[in-house]
Amino acid sequence: MPDLSTLTLACSALAALFSLSALLLARRAADQARRAAEAQARSQAELQGALSAQQPAWSRQDQRLQELTAQVAQGQSMLQQSVIAQLSALEQRMAQFTQQNERQLEQMRSTVDERLQKTLEERLGQSFRTVSSQLEQVHRGIGEMQRLAVGVDDLRKVLGNVKTRGIWGEYQLSAILEQILSPEQYACNVAPNPAGRETVEFAIRLPGDGDRPVYLPIDAKFPLDGYAELVAAAEEGDARRVAAATSALTARLRSFARDVRDKYIHPPYTTDFAILFLPTEALYAEVVKLGLVDALQREYKVSIAGPTTMGALLNSLQMGFRTLTIQQRSAEVWRVLSAAKAEFAKFGEVLEGVRKRLSAADRDLERLVGTRTNVINRALRGVETLAEEGAAPALEDYVPPADREAEDPAVC
Repeated sequence: MPDLSTLTLACSALAALFSLSALLLARRAADQARRAAEAQARSQAELQGALSAQQPAWSRQDQRLQELTAQVAQGQSMLQQSVIAQLSALEQRMAQFTQQNERQLEQMRSTVDERLQKTLEERLGQSFRTVSSQLEQVHRGIGEMQRLAVGVDDLRKVLGNVKTRGIWGEYQLSAILEQILSPEQYACNVAPNPAGRETVEFAIRLPGDGDRPVYLPIDAKFPLDGYAELVAAAEEGDARRVAAATSALTARLRSFARDVRDKYIHPPYTTDFAILFLPTEALYAEVVKLGLVDALQREYKVSIAGPTTMGALLNSLQMGFRTLTIQQRSAEVWRVLSAAKAEFAKFGEVLEGVRKRLSAADRDLERLVGTRTNVINRALRGVETLAEEGAAPALEDYVPPADREAEDPAVC
C-alpha cells in the first residue's frame, strides 16, 4: 500500500498539470481575442475607408434631397393655393346653385300651390255639383216614390175589389188583342149562344160554314187574393198554410173553368174549347207549377193563358188567318191565270199572222230590190252619163210626164 507522501506528490503533480493546462488555455484564448480584435480593427478601417469614399455621393444625394424637398414644398404650396381657389369658386357656384334652386323651388311651390288650389276648387265645385245633382235626383226619386206609393195604394184599392180586378184583366186582354189582331178578327161582348143571355168579353172570329163565323171565347179572371195568400204562406214557410192556399186557388180556378165551359162553349156557334186569360205571368207560372193547365184542358176543355202565352197564341192564329186568306185568293189567282193563258193563245195567233205578213213583205221587197233594180240598170246602161256639175240641174229641171199633164190640162 503506497504511503502518504507518494499520494501527496501525485496530487501536487496533478495540480501543477491542471495549472499548466489552464495557463495554456488562457494564453490560447488571449491569442484568439487578439486576432479577433485585429480583424475587427481591420474591418473598421475598411468600413471607415468605404464610408469616406461614399461621403461625397451622400452629400450630393443630400443636396438633391433638399432640392426635391424644396420643390415638393413649393408644389404643395401652389397646389394648396389652387385647391383653395377652386374651393372658393366651387363654394361660389354652390351658393349660386343653391340660390337658383331655392328660386326654382319657390316657383315650383307657388305653381304647385296654384294648381293644387285650382284643382281643389274644381274638384270641390264638381263634387258639390255632383252632390247637388244627386241630392236633386234623390229628392225627385223620393217624390216619385211618394207618387208611386200613392199609385200603389190606389192600385191596391183597385185590386182589392173583385169587380175592378176583373175590369183590369179585361183591359189588359183588350190591349193584347188590339196589338196583334185587326178589329175584324175579334169581337167584344159576344153572345156565344143565340138562345142564351150570357155574353163573353172577347171572342175571336174563325171561319165557319157559310157566312156565319165560329167564335173562340176568351174570358179574363184574376184570383189575386188566393194567389197573394199562397205567396205569403210560402214566404213564411208554413207548409200547412201553403197546402190550404194551394187547395183554395185550385178550387177557384176549377170553378172559373167550369163557368167558362157552361156559359161560353156552345158548338157549332163556338169552338169546342175556350181560353181563360190570367193577367200576370206570376199567377200563370203558379198555375203551371200546380199542373192545372193539362187538367183543366182535359176536364173542362179550357186552356189557361198568360200575357206571353196569349200573345204567342194570337200570333199563331194570325198566321192561320193569313194562310186562309191565301187559300181564298188562290181561286181568284187561278181564274186570272186561266184568262191570261187564253189571251196569250190569241196573242200567239195574231203574232203568227203578223210574222207571215212580214215574211211576204220581205219577199216582195227582195224581189223589188233585186230583179227590178237589175232591169232598170240594163235599161239605163246606154244613156249618156252627164257630168256631176250638170246632173243636179238636169234632175231639178226634169218634170215627170204625169206632173206636166197635171199642170197643162189642155194637152190631150
